[in-house]
Amino acid sequence: MKKLLQTVQEVPAGKVKRRGTRLSARLTLAASVILAMLTLSACGNNTAGNSAAGANTAEAAGNASNASTASGADVPAVLNFGFIGSNKLNVPGGAEGWGFHKGIIQEELKKHGITEVKLTGFPNGPDQTESLISGRLDFGSLGDTPAIIAYASGAKTRFITQSSAHTVGYLIGKKDGPKTLKDLQGATIAIQKGSFMHRYIVGLLQQEGVTDYKLVHMLIPDATAALARGDVDALTNTGVPALKLIEQGYTHLDDSSAHPDLLGSSVTVVSEEYLEKFPDFPEVWNAAREKALADLQQHEEEYYEFLAEIGDTTPELAKQVSPISDIKDTAFTDDGFQLLEGTKAFLVQEKLAKKDFNISDWQLK
Repeated sequence: MKKLLQTVQEVPAGKVKRRGTRLSARLTLAASVILAMLTLSACGNNTAGNSAAGANTAEAAGNASNASTASGADVPAVLNFGFIGSNKLNVPGGAEGWGFHKGIIQEELKKHGITEVKLTGFPNGPDQTESLISGRLDFGSLGDTPAIIAYASGAKTRFITQSSAHTVGYLIGKKDGPKTLKDLQGATIAIQKGSFMHRYIVGLLQQEGVTDYKLVHMLIPDATAALARGDVDALTNTGVPALKLIEQGYTHLDDSSAHPDLLGSSVTVVSEEYLEKFPDFPEVWNAAREKALADLQQHEEEYYEFLAEIGDTTPELAKQVSPISDIKDTAFTDDGFQLLEGTKAFLVQEKLAKKDFNISDWQLK
């Protein structure tokens, strides 16, 4: 077009009339060609832009879809976990506590869209099961006795892990009080109703032929104070707190390590409501727990220091009452299952559990 314009400018004035018709025709033709080229160019650019935009949109949609799949779009971002006990770190012991403490479990759960885990400690199992039934918790670890009692009463839970099968209960007598189990005839004993220790003391006294006694429900702090005042003759407790009472001069009447059938176990249960949202949770949880246990086993001394911190004791005492060997490395074991069956049968017989059921129906593998 520039060349054509130059041609127009270079035509002498005297020749314009002679060439006017031909020049006009050339200009008209050139203008039409240029207009057509510009139109095609614009269309080409728009087509390319639309193609690129379409590709970018498809890629973004694909990435969003992949991210949604990887994070578990239907899984609630917040997971509510309950455990027994209270400490400054707000975590339980065992592989679960170590995994939360080191962030191992949180990292595994993030792969499935869970970005926050809220941990809540409870003074006993019955209180925890109430929170689970009401929906305030999604799942939790607690003693087998309250978990069984709750399920037999209609709680919609599923049993997904038995993390330990060697919980030892202690029977501690007041100073200058009973010296033997037979001395508990007519005695008042502080227990936590519906807990493992409830099952332990009833089973123990039944085996010993002690039939005349009174059980009163008290949380551990209240029971300890009552024992010190002499308001109760004995109490049941576990772990470091029980050993501390013995060190203070209270009478060690018995412990369930001498009665394998009266040992307790720790179970993990999840609500059916949460399972509807995350059906693969049991598999995910157990894999994360086993990963935490594998790490724990590589850091034994650090683990006992961790237990000492949450139990307000020494690593040596923590090792004595909670050895790593007591932690199960799989979700279910034959010996653990047998212990559960015995506990369940006892609770049904004593009418502490409302109805009988098959553990295998409760269990979710």
